[in-house]
Amino acid sequence: MKVSVLGAAGYTGGELLRLVHTHPELDLAQAVSRRHAGRPVAEVHPNLHHLGLTFQPPQDLTPVDTAFLALPSGASAEVEAGVAEVAGTIVDLSPDFRFGADSVSGETYRTGLPELYADELPGAARISVPGCMATAAVLALAPLQRAGLVAGDVVVDARTGSSGSGAEPGPASHHAERGHAFRVYRPTGHRHEKEIAALAGVRPRMTVTAVPAVRGVQVICHVTPPEPVTRRDVLRVLQLAYRDHPFVRVVARSRGVHRMPDPQFLSGTNFTDIGCAVDEDGGRIVVVAALDNLVKGAAGGGVQSLNVARGLPEDTGLEFPGLHPA
Repeated sequence: MKVSVLGAAGYTGGELLRLVHTHPELDLAQAVSRRHAGRPVAEVHPNLHHLGLTFQPPQDLTPVDTAFLALPSGASAEVEAGVAEVAGTIVDLSPDFRFGADSVSGETYRTGLPELYADELPGAARISVPGCMATAAVLALAPLQRAGLVAGDVVVDARTGSSGSGAEPGPASHHAERGHAFRVYRPTGHRHEKEIAALAGVRPRMTVTAVPAVRGVQVICHVTPPEPVTRRDVLRVLQLAYRDHPFVRVVARSRGVHRMPDPQFLSGTNFTDIGCAVDEDGGRIVVVAALDNLVKGAAGGGVQSLNVARGLPEDTGLEFPGLHPA
């Protein structure tokens, strides 16, 4: 399948180029960037020097099987009609077409989260990948909600690295301001609350903190069950929910330094690690989920969804296991 990546100069775009290049069933046809057109890809993504590619301008799009849109909010909606003329399938990584929105061509966007929506993806021509923090929270919470373990609102305490803000610098991403700060930049009302509510079926109360890391998302979800439960009860629910899904690992360690999911060990991978704890009286469940925001939370989630849509093994091209120490 021939593939173009629009927004290829961004961090997510760079990860898409890396994943598509190494995917055995995908052929990287174009790396598209308006701002960097004509420049070598390696000037922006030095890890991809071996590709020998040059950024192409959007007006030079050629027909392909699939186009990945790694564009800022609002930009996908502006270009989607033109892209639809040259690409049979569109995988959008922006917020523009989430929640089952219709494209200009009348196609309905399917949710690119195979762990929960795999049945909707086969044959899909339009796929929208959820946001990175939403993906982590939804994977943590949906099994509990479906098992009847959620009573009332859920508190979602999310932490995110600087790459989640994109490649364009701003005052808040300046190293002198962010380098050692734990900045609570969205104490209430984050836009991912709507995604979590729609996809997990819970009412989230979300707080987001920018932490001094480049990659990674970690969410700590505080859940009140309708009646006391044990950690074993919660682990059983999570393990049953994800036993057939290769990219969710339920962490149940009771010993060692790293007993709860930590995004530092997931850099470059498509895994989501989920762990849990329960108060001694059984009245509060704490679920921790971690992932790489640029891979499982964006580029990898898009490739995984395309795999399912085209009948390929879900993990094709996504086998990298991560590093330790990281």
